[in-house]
Amino acid sequence: MSRVAHVVMVSTLAVLVFAETGVTQVREFEPVTDEELLNPDPGDWINWRRTLDGQGYSPLDQINRETVSDLQLVWSWALPPGTDEVTPLVHDGVMYVPSRSGVQALDAATGDFIWGYTGRLSETGDTSLPATRRPGLARRNLAIYEDRLFVGTSRSELMALDARTGEVVWEHQVADSALGYRYTSGPIIVRGRVVAGMTGCERYKNEVCFISAHDARTGAELWRTSTVARPGDPGGDTWGDLPLAFRAGADAWIPGSYDAETDLIYWSTAQPKPWASAQRGTEGAALYSNSTLALDPETGEIRWYFQHIPAETHDLDEVFEIVLVDRGDRRSLFKMGKIGVLWELDPRTGAFRAAHDLGYQNIVDIDPIGGQGILRRERIPRLGVAVDYCPGPGGVKNLWAMAYHPETRAFYIPLTPGCAHSVFSEMPAPEVGGGGIGLSDRAFVVHPESPQQLGDFVAMDSDTGEVLWRRRSRWQYGTAVLTTGGGLVFVGDIDRHMYAFDARDGTELWRTRTPTATDGFPITYAVGGRQYVAVPSGPGWSLAWRNARQVFPEDMQRPPGSGSVLQVFALP
Repeated sequence: MSRVAHVVMVSTLAVLVFAETGVTQVREFEPVTDEELLNPDPGDWINWRRTLDGQGYSPLDQINRETVSDLQLVWSWALPPGTDEVTPLVHDGVMYVPSRSGVQALDAATGDFIWGYTGRLSETGDTSLPATRRPGLARRNLAIYEDRLFVGTSRSELMALDARTGEVVWEHQVADSALGYRYTSGPIIVRGRVVAGMTGCERYKNEVCFISAHDARTGAELWRTSTVARPGDPGGDTWGDLPLAFRAGADAWIPGSYDAETDLIYWSTAQPKPWASAQRGTEGAALYSNSTLALDPETGEIRWYFQHIPAETHDLDEVFEIVLVDRGDRRSLFKMGKIGVLWELDPRTGAFRAAHDLGYQNIVDIDPIGGQGILRRERIPRLGVAVDYCPGPGGVKNLWAMAYHPETRAFYIPLTPGCAHSVFSEMPAPEVGGGGIGLSDRAFVVHPESPQQLGDFVAMDSDTGEVLWRRRSRWQYGTAVLTTGGGLVFVGDIDRHMYAFDARDGTELWRTRTPTATDGFPITYAVGGRQYVAVPSGPGWSLAWRNARQVFPEDMQRPPGSGSVLQVFALP
């Protein structure tokens, strides 16, 4: 009997035997090693994007161009209410599912419950607060290493849970949540270090946003790297003469990547805050906002940085996934932020290699030598004066991750074309405890290049930036992208569809209707020789629904409530 099959069988048995006593557990658990994180078993999904290079690609090919039309639902699982944007993990036939209410372990072949953890995360807290600030687990992802799961919370804690039982092994208060700090994504694991990026940094305080590393066995903090250049430090003058307390933003709210070849951690940062430079009180570049940072795993030292849009002033951050790709004899780092420009950098030095603009933005010109986005003066907001620009604050690209396919050497990218009409207002005099994202009156405007289609899904050649094919849609695409060895690309939309396309030409090969909007990170895995595709669905991004309601009010079919569900598909 294979190790995978054994784990699944015993796990299911554990539920039957121990359900009454509440000590259900995964038996015969095989600890996850550093080597496995770098090169996972093809049947597992043990990192946020499966591999630490962020590609979102699985080599599994049982479900392929010829067989995918037979894909059918084999089990489903109700998730707690809320916009979770979750990424399940799968190891040795056990699925670990995060939500804002906790973590659940399920038999990945059957959906049978093994254990669940809620602890203090089940507390509702102050319902007047935004959902992201109430007690709960960070959305999007968790991490696994050795025999533990690692999660972040909206209270700015990191926690380690026993992967066998869900019991708390350690918890560490990383920052003061009373100051607004919180985790909205989970960590990654790099050589025994739990590395996580902090968010909630819009409030004025005598500290700034940061990325930190913690010992996986104890939770002890090993290093902390500020994502805002401090007064007197290199780059500190890029914030002008603003005191540290008034240097806000540069949140690190999407998980990073790691490259064993360079031995560097890569992390992206968000825009400075308040959003408009006229509200911030400085027109400087504001390092290290809207940047890609390369960090030393041992010390957290910034080895290099690349600032994509210095002095960004429209809420168009570059905080999203980082993808490392080998193309022949050249390894490159790729990333795309809200303006829809695919940047290519040298992962060893951060040197600029290329920038490919999808053509949906009118805010920046790309410096042909340095590669940075240079703001067009006519698009820079002035207080009290209306300004029109594309894309709007939701971005043409947002948090739903693109994926790479080695067969086609292409990226597959979910996009939302759109523009904005905005008036930014004067902020109150800065004081500790104040700040925020800024005062503005902003309205969504359809993009002139896509007036009746809010969604665009493109395949983009990684070498040339050429769009190989595209699938425009009336509705926004609302999931991350999954690519597979079967030549497939999976993506979903807010109109409750999940699709499989041919990676070569975009031919639709399969679709299904989900109970609610697809809004998570789909994965694929194998148990006992059978391949599965898991699709998280939920209420969908509120901004996407507001835009759709404005453009197509007669066609709105958003399900009532905020229910979420995980659906799992396989071949008969």
